[in-house]
Amino acid sequence: MIDANLNDPRKMYYSEKFPDQEQNTPALQDKMDPKPDCGEESYKGYNRLEGRRALITGGDSGIGRAAAIAYAREGADVAIQFFPGEEPDAEEVKALIEKEGRKALLLPYDLRDDNAATEIVTRTVDAFGGLDLLVLNAAQQIAQPSLSDLTMKQVHDTFKVNIISMFETVKAAEEHLKPGSAIITTTSVQSFDPSDPLMDYAATKGAISNFTVSLSSYFA
Repeated sequence: MIDANLNDPRKMYYSEKFPDQEQNTPALQDKMDPKPDCGEESYKGYNRLEGRRALITGGDSGIGRAAAIAYAREGADVAIQFFPGEEPDAEEVKALIEKEGRKALLLPYDLRDDNAATEIVTRTVDAFGGLDLLVLNAAQQIAQPSLSDLTMKQVHDTFKVNIISMFETVKAAEEHLKPGSAIITTTSVQSFDPSDPLMDYAATKGAISNFTVSLSSYFA
């Protein structure tokens, strides 16, 4: 009988109930239970990004961390922006990038700050000699049970981190991105199926979807 080398996807990943858990900002992936799998042990690279230079926002955890690990294993040098205070997660990613023989750059910046998005581009170009891959992934998500609990300060901060910083980063990066470069944005199901407790977050994700379509037309 032929061995088809199949894996049952129902048994490959964590399927138990997740325990209730919350962290204040700054938050660490290392403290999550169970600890997320971002490909630290499983992702295999094939040098498909050899010689590329990448900047990933929110690159210390979650989707950004998985991208950073994968890009390094595909041959890219990787800079990661992360929220100050989340250095332990960022240092883990740095070690994984360097283990692949690639350059790593840690950028502890709060994207709510003026010029932060511009500075991370400048520092990446200075360190790597250019920029070919821009992954706009950083986001703030804070659930509120009612509209009265949602402060305008939170609304402003969410928009600054989630979409305004994207505009600033792309503007700063445009002169460095040559034909064949890539800009990748992270949006969400919240962009078309918003949840009441995530009203500000969902609004930014809808804006990101629109922004991405506009960018594709502009650069084309």
